Amino acid sequence: MIRRKKQMNSTVSVVIPTCGRQNYFLACVRSLLSQTYAPVEIILVDNSSDRSAGRQIRGLFPGVHVHVPLNNLLYAGGMNKGIELSSGEFVLCLNDDVVLDPSFIAQALNGFEMGCKVGMVNGKILRMDGKTLDSSGLFLTWMRTARERGYGVTDRGQFDKKEFIFGVSGVAALYRRETLDDIRDSHGWFDARFGMFYEDMDLAWRANRSGWQAVYVPTAVALHIRGGTVRTTGGAGKGWARKYLSDEVTADLVRNRYLMIIKNESWQGFLIHALPALFYDLLSWLYLLLVRPRVLQLFLSKRNELLTAWRERGRRQRSAR
Repeated sequence: MIRRKKQMNSTVSVVIPTCGRQNYFLACVRSLLSQTYAPVEIILVDNSSDRSAGRQIRGLFPGVHVHVPLNNLLYAGGMNKGIELSSGEFVLCLNDDVVLDPSFIAQALNGFEMGCKVGMVNGKILRMDGKTLDSSGLFLTWMRTARERGYGVTDRGQFDKKEFIFGVSGVAALYRRETLDDIRDSHGWFDARFGMFYEDMDLAWRANRSGWQAVYVPTAVALHIRGGTVRTTGGAGKGWARKYLSDEVTADLVRNRYLMIIKNESWQGFLIHALPALFYDLLSWLYLLLVRPRVLQLFLSKRNELLTAWRERGRRQRSAR
């Protein structure tokens, strides 16, 4: 009871980076203003090309703090800026195409009762039909890819247990500020190099390596338009995400997986997971080579970024000796 009282007296900041697509952010903000446990502040980082998102928010919801960066910071950079501006003991990081149940924040805070080393909480995230699961947390596969638990399956109560998980989905992730500050590195709380894709798994993996835990709370419910802000027209909510991503975005997706592995995998892990990871790579690159060869060209243009990350890993390990 003492821990519950402490969490329920805590301040929660909300950060929403938005590109302004389809005005999804309006429903997101409305759901935040209807929370039974009100956040201390809502910070919207306006990455829209014409800055129309910020103008709409100021006009409709003057209590929301709007930050307009000089350039599009993408998701990871936008989150970093929002976290920098925030003051809460906990930070709720949201995609702009999410609508929260009125009790989401109150229920999610209960996840921190599971222990003092709980630094991340994931709720039950459903698709907009309210029946299909979108995420009940992240897990790291043997192929070293990020996967959402329950992704795309019908919710029949199979994920109704409050439990520890590997990591939390960036769709709607509640973080303890102490955790964020503890794992922050030279590239930010979220690594800004990721832009979007794998940035949440990278953060979760870093947190795990530092001894922090993640918890899934099924009573914290949110609805999400999967791919609403990044997929091509008609691709929102559909399966097989890569089919609806541009070549440029797909190349970033491929690069970010390698960047995540370079940053976080141990040498022992490299050896243990080499075969399944190589099998996944073989199939992925065969598909891209035959169907989307331009992705290969774009990926190769980014190879220096991965080489730089590899050198950083070497320097970090030498300094730790």
